[in-house]
Amino acid sequence: MKIGYIRVSSMDQKTIRQEVIMHELGVEEIYIDRLSGKDTKRPELQRMIAYARKGDTVVVESISRFARNTKDLLNLIDMLKEKGVDFVSKKENIDTTTPTGKFMLTVFGAVAELEREYILQRQKEGIAIAKSQGKYKGRKRIDHDHFDPTYDRWIKKELTAIEAMQILNMKRSTFYRRVKEKYNLSLIVQ
Repeated sequence: MKIGYIRVSSMDQKTIRQEVIMHELGVEEIYIDRLSGKDTKRPELQRMIAYARKGDTVVVESISRFARNTKDLLNLIDMLKEKGVDFVSKKENIDTTTPTGKFMLTVFGAVAELEREYILQRQKEGIAIAKSQGKYKGRKRIDHDHFDPTYDRWIKKELTAIEAMQILNMKRSTFYRRVKEKYNLSLIVQ
C-alpha cells in the first residue's frame, strides 16, 4: 500500500498541491499535519508510522515536508525500515529501496536542514534590522486588569500558580515573566 504524508506549517496554508501529487502517485491513504516540522511529535506523522505495515511505501512530496533536520529524517527512515516500510520522496526522486536512494536521502536531508537554518538566520537578521529602525517591537503586550489582585492572592498563598494562570488565562512562561517584572519593580520602589 502507498501511504502519503502531507505537512504544511500552519492552519491557513493549503494542502491541495501536495494532495494532487499524492493522487497522481496512486497513494491510497493520506495523513495531513498542519504544523511546524521542527520535531517529530506531529500527531498525523505518528499515526501514519503506527499504521504503516511491512511492504508499504510512505510517499512524501519533498523531504522538507517529512523532516526539517537530518537526525530526525534518518531516525524516521530507520523506524520505517524496522517495520519493513519503504520511503519515496517525489521532489528529490529518492527511493530507499536502492543504495543510491539511501545515500541521496542523507544528502538531501542535510540540505533541507541547512535551508531551514538559513531561513532562521535571515529571519533573525530581518528582525534585528527592523528593531534598529524602530519598525519591530515584538508582539503587543496584553495587560490583564486582574493581574495585580491575582498576584497578591498568589503571594499570600490563597491561590496556586496554576489557579492564578487559569484565572488570568496565561501560559506558564507569561505568568512567571510578569511575576518577575512585578518583583523587580517592587525592588526598585523599596
